[in-house]
Amino acid sequence: MPKRPRAVPFFLLALACFLPWVGPGAALAAGIAFSLLLGNPNPSRTALWSKWLLQGSVVGLGFGLSLGTVLGVGASSAGITAVGIGATLAAGWLLGRVTGTSGAVSTLISFGTAICGGSAIAAMAPVIRAKTDEIAISLATVFTLNASALVLFPAVGHALHLGPRAFGLWASLAIHDVSSVVGAASSFGPEALAVATTVKLTRALWIMPCTLAAALATRSGGKVTFPWFVAGFLGAATLRTLLPQLGPVWALAVAAARQTLVLTLYLIGTGLTRDVLRRVGLRPLAHGLALWVLVAGATLWSIVSGVLSLP
Repeated sequence: MPKRPRAVPFFLLALACFLPWVGPGAALAAGIAFSLLLGNPNPSRTALWSKWLLQGSVVGLGFGLSLGTVLGVGASSAGITAVGIGATLAAGWLLGRVTGTSGAVSTLISFGTAICGGSAIAAMAPVIRAKTDEIAISLATVFTLNASALVLFPAVGHALHLGPRAFGLWASLAIHDVSSVVGAASSFGPEALAVATTVKLTRALWIMPCTLAAALATRSGGKVTFPWFVAGFLGAATLRTLLPQLGPVWALAVAAARQTLVLTLYLIGTGLTRDVLRRVGLRPLAHGLALWVLVAGATLWSIVSGVLSLP
């Protein structure tokens, strides 16, 4: 179908994301269906929009939390985060050897699984001087698993009768990207969303030290970046704490952020193009899937058995 006729239903579906009864799961499904059936009219532009909208949504969600809550959850999950990242990277290295995934692709998939999906891959890629096709394959693999997580995790959580805090912790530890973590956690209510967002952003802070360590180890001289939206999230929580009298304003900002997140997930869904699916090779997919199942299964067992928990 020509690009212009596709643009009309594309924008109509985007506008529908602002309807209050359209949820994250429905928006993601609509985006994927539109992309696979009609084709995304402009994948590069929607990828850019989804990136900025996601970061803005995350900052907006910070207005719904006090700084004390953010720091408390972040501090209590710091040890879990450090151990989880180290174990995931080690398991990813071993699985890369088993599946025969190339060095750069194995590193990027493992790093994306350990920390925060596409953002971590984008940060690590220039440090290890990954090639364009290696970055594309890694992103496509993680993106495919991410889309699955948004549907599967809430179903598993409800089937196991996980509480909001338990589900929020599991989602933040086992789902790749911030967008899917927030989308999945939102189906379990505000408490799950608060825990999932805070713990996930605590993990995102590890992008900086991990990429710096990789740059020093490889002596690549690659550029190390910092996820600035994390600072924005903390700034929003600080403003809410310092100016509690503006409660209605903060509530409006949070509501807007949640609805913008629905639009973001629609745009992310439209990014799952036929070309992306073709790029996901069997070995990278086997590597990413095996690592994801291992991380998700281990963290779920630890939470259900009481080994992992938040105060």
